Amino acid sequence: MDGLVVYFCMAITLHNLEEAIWLPKWSQHSSQFQKAVSSSEFRFAVIVITLLAYLSAFSYSYIPSSNLTKWIFIGFLGSMIINAIFPHLVATVLMKKYAPGLLTGLLLNIPINLFIIYQMLAENLILWKELVVSTVVIGFLILLLIPLLFKIGKKTSHFLHID
Repeated sequence: MDGLVVYFCMAITLHNLEEAIWLPKWSQHSSQFQKAVSSSEFRFAVIVITLLAYLSAFSYSYIPSSNLTKWIFIGFLGSMIINAIFPHLVATVLMKKYAPGLLTGLLLNIPINLFIIYQMLAENLILWKELVVSTVVIGFLILLLIPLLFKIGKKTSHFLHID
């Protein structure tokens, strides 16, 4: 499972890097999917979320017997699969304009995360119910966290030099 954790980290890093480079500019265009966000706000938020994803992955890797670490990790796996579809795929289709993060979401996050989930199910490490509940809870917590991180990123950008 440890090798698969590394693949998860690589996939989310590349996905978040794609977003960090192109999403702030994309968000400046009127959209129901993303309110305008500056580079510093977005990059701060994406760095923190990436670090939380790493923390979840490595915590599970080091303490696989802990239900909490398992639930947080599989919640991140499921949330990143959902994230590739909504908002990225849905926004691209409805706006008829590429939404940054779609390519890495479809080509990396979905297949890698599904493979990890498949392996965990095959090895009886998780149940479907755990996956669904964890995905909903972690996804909801991430959605609540993002606006807060944008605010912190906006307030701290002048001395963090994230832009």
